[in-house]
Amino acid sequence: MAQHSVFTLSQVAQHKSKKDCWLVIDGRVLNVTKFQEEHPGGEEVLIEWAGKDATQAFKDIGHSKSAQKLLLKYQVGVLKGYNFQNDADAPIEEPKKKDMSAFVINDDHMPKYAALVEFSLPILVAGSYLAYRFLTAGLLTF
Repeated sequence: MAQHSVFTLSQVAQHKSKKDCWLVIDGRVLNVTKFQEEHPGGEEVLIEWAGKDATQAFKDIGHSKSAQKLLLKYQVGVLKGYNFQNDADAPIEEPKKKDMSAFVINDDHMPKYAALVEFSLPILVAGSYLAYRFLTAGLLTF
């Protein structure tokens, strides 16, 4: 395990501005100042939790595995007195989800030639009508 600086929550609370934004997630002290513009939820969310423990808010949102790995990139230390379950440098594991499978049911009982009929029948009817009008136009005028 690599050595990290140890901070108290009061030390983290001193970094709560837009230009100096730190927060705590799972005992990791994170400097997210440079991440504010990239944060998909907007910089306001990070500023709201600046200087505080944002663990529960982070978990409630259900961040992706890549978002959880970003914690290590922005980590500047650990929170004093926090007991880590795993190695502090280990990637955070995403909660296991049940695998879902999907399949498509094709209820299309229409024969393959039906598309041809659906396309050609209106054209045939319209063509027959126009031919009838053309042929009968000369006979009806006296």
